[in-house]
Amino acid sequence: MDPDLGKPGEACGVFAVYAPGTPVAHLAYLGIYALQHRGQESAGIASSDGDHVTVVKDMGLVSNVFDDRTLAALDGDLAIGHTRYSTTGSSMWKNSQPVFRDVVHTQFALAHNGNLVNTASLAEDEGMLPGTVSSDTDAMAECIAHECERIGAADDALVQALTTVLPRFEGAFSLVLLDRHRVIGVRDPQGFRPLCLGKLDSGWVLASETPALDTVGAHFVRELDPGEMVVIDDHGVRSIRPFEGVAPDPRLCLFEFVYFARPDSQLYGRNVHQARVRMGERLAEQAPIDADLVMGVPESGLPAAEGFSRASGIPFGHGLVKNRYIGRTFIAPSQEMRALGVRMKLNPLRENIEGQRLVVVDDSIVRGTTTRAMVSMLREAGAAEVHLRVSSPPYRWPCFYGMDTGTRGELLAANMDVDEIRSYLNVDTLSYLTLDRLVDAVGAPGAGFCTACLTGEYPVAIPPELGKGVLEIDDVLTVEGVTAAPALLLAAEERTLPSQGARAEQSGESSGG
Repeated sequence: MDPDLGKPGEACGVFAVYAPGTPVAHLAYLGIYALQHRGQESAGIASSDGDHVTVVKDMGLVSNVFDDRTLAALDGDLAIGHTRYSTTGSSMWKNSQPVFRDVVHTQFALAHNGNLVNTASLAEDEGMLPGTVSSDTDAMAECIAHECERIGAADDALVQALTTVLPRFEGAFSLVLLDRHRVIGVRDPQGFRPLCLGKLDSGWVLASETPALDTVGAHFVRELDPGEMVVIDDHGVRSIRPFEGVAPDPRLCLFEFVYFARPDSQLYGRNVHQARVRMGERLAEQAPIDADLVMGVPESGLPAAEGFSRASGIPFGHGLVKNRYIGRTFIAPSQEMRALGVRMKLNPLRENIEGQRLVVVDDSIVRGTTTRAMVSMLREAGAAEVHLRVSSPPYRWPCFYGMDTGTRGELLAANMDVDEIRSYLNVDTLSYLTLDRLVDAVGAPGAGFCTACLTGEYPVAIPPELGKGVLEIDDVLTVEGVTAAPALLLAAEERTLPSQGARAEQSGESSGG
């Protein structure tokens, strides 16, 4: 069990660069390094020297996978990169990205952020045998490769294939691709996941978030529109709209603002950090409390805590110290070991906490395990009162578009009302920011958002076979060998839950990205 399971699993990060005369492998390295927060399980880069496409990828952090020796193998003027957090796919090398295909006269590599909801039907349509599709990205690559094979030896076969195949993909997909001579970026018609375009002195860059542009010295140009494909080659940048008959319906994941994106990112033309500060201000207006200190849960809860303090007049301070030098940790599934795992990442500042009435601001509560352990640490450190404020609404529905959340049976707010959650977490008061205040705090009037995890309203329909056992509230879970309904299990000290990846493998449907 990882203490970070108290948060939604990150979305993946994608990066692409076209820069003739520039060592693009090092730029791609810097780009995905800037996107490391979006995924810590595997990293990869593909490059082209005009004759061949080369891919280097492995499990681990960007800095573990690449060094001067591995980067030296990635020669050429164009490259794409990926850093992965598996959502519903297994965490193993074969699912790391970019994926590569060599068909007829076309070699291409593909990196993906998001999740398709029609992977099974795509695989069936392509005649792929059950169990041979390791991820939704793998299925996409097969569809594109088959179309390239049909087209034959055209110089722009990849562009033609994408124009034909993309309308068949359903769900969330921000893609970067390359063949021997060009890089390509794509956003799905809902624009669930971000993708932006930047300008280098010598070329162009595509990235999941704007800080990756800053890191490589690129100037931000614009965000790609939902339903847009851009092709970058020696003729410059051209835009194609491959989703004919599908009206773009912007639905950027609202949790990009709440949790996923770096605070220095720009989304919908708004700075993420300032949006999070405003979320805290709205929380203070919505749920005032008499207290001595406002503290945020590191790192993503800190901006909202700053805003809560500013609006309430209660002093802002630090109550928890985060160890910044550990990534994901996997702790034995006992209550004692889980508590130690949380302490590896968070440790209380007793001098700031003892005898104080605390307002603790966090961005979200998913399963509640980490939050409960954190509250216990604050109590042990002498906190007189703990008032929890959450800068997003209750998280009640699983995500099928690229976040790792598990089933409804694993989501705390799907099984308990707010007062029951307050009691379970052992806090004096608890308040979640309302959805209308959250959207207002983002400060992008008229912008469209996906709020499925908060409202259960899915912009792209979820096939029954994918939602079965995931959407139902009465999923059966096992706790210490005892079978019971989830609502009866949430207060149990010991929980044994299959990983989402394990469920996908058992059902024969695995996807990732």
